[in-house]
Amino acid sequence: MSKFPKVIAGAAIATALSLPAYAGSYGLGRTALPEEIAAWDLDVSPDGTGLPAGSGDVLTGEEVFAEQCAVCHGDFAEGVDNWPKLAGGQGTLDHEDPLKTVGSYWPYLSTTWDYVNRSMPFGAAQTLEPDEVYAIVAYILYSNDLVDEDFVLSDETFTGVELPNAGGFILDDRLESEKHFWNPEPCMENCKDSVEITMRALVLDVTPEETSAAAEPAEAVVEEAAVAEPVAEPVAEPVVEEVALDPELLAKGAKVFKKCKACHKVGDGAKNSTGPLLNGIVGADAGAVEGFKYSKVMKAAAEDGLVWSDDELAAFLTKPRKYMKGTKMSFAGLKKEADIEAVITYLRSFD
Repeated sequence: MSKFPKVIAGAAIATALSLPAYAGSYGLGRTALPEEIAAWDLDVSPDGTGLPAGSGDVLTGEEVFAEQCAVCHGDFAEGVDNWPKLAGGQGTLDHEDPLKTVGSYWPYLSTTWDYVNRSMPFGAAQTLEPDEVYAIVAYILYSNDLVDEDFVLSDETFTGVELPNAGGFILDDRLESEKHFWNPEPCMENCKDSVEITMRALVLDVTPEETSAAAEPAEAVVEEAAVAEPVAEPVAEPVVEEVALDPELLAKGAKVFKKCKACHKVGDGAKNSTGPLLNGIVGADAGAVEGFKYSKVMKAAAEDGLVWSDDELAAFLTKPRKYMKGTKMSFAGLKKEADIEAVITYLRSFD
């Protein structure tokens, strides 16, 4: 048999491979459907391009955030363990270890919306409806003191929100400014005589770790031993009887206090957490919980004689960061007087 046809066939294949590969040429694949393209085309630009129609308010966002996000990011976006904080950090960008959040670092709200919509909640990405995403982002803004509690975020109000660090970024001009560093023929082999470690990561615990369940019982035993005498005599019941605390108000206070549990503990065996334990806080001197590391402003207030009376607690709980600038407390505050009264009553039951 002549080899000529094989040569022709080989030349034809070589020619085909040198041309642009079109799926239709080989009978592979098909043109993507519009709905398939839309499922991947999720980009949202700083000017609002790409946003779906929808809206969500802060109060709704608080509920959705508590259900979908709080397990990792805390009820108030303060972060749980090593999971990211989404609020706070203002004024820390010039620190050695700045806290980069939506309120301190991110330049555009579109980054927040796009990330929540595309990647959250963890393990169930893209299960949120647009209105839920708007509500969550509105609550994150509120947690950073950037909007009021009655704020509604929508595709129409989106571009009206400017983040504090919008002017803190510059255009990436490395294509021109660093062009002289480029080597058109990069070294690919034996480029260095030796390879040495010149730097090490300053933060190694960047991945959340599971808490060892075996360690908790031992710690609890130590705590119980330390408070053995108070536990023998119930504290809450005598106080309730003495000042005749309203049972309905106590129940409501317990419900509202769920917003505080991420950082503060009360009751028998309570100990300091992200925030100090709150047993006996009503009427107590500020900054007096043993073993808790208070902020400088709280220490200064304590030195000035601040006492947590009902009025002072109410003022603090309304807007902590306005009441005491520099406080480490990331909670945005309680807006309803009835909720504040209920929480104070609830705290009073642990005197």
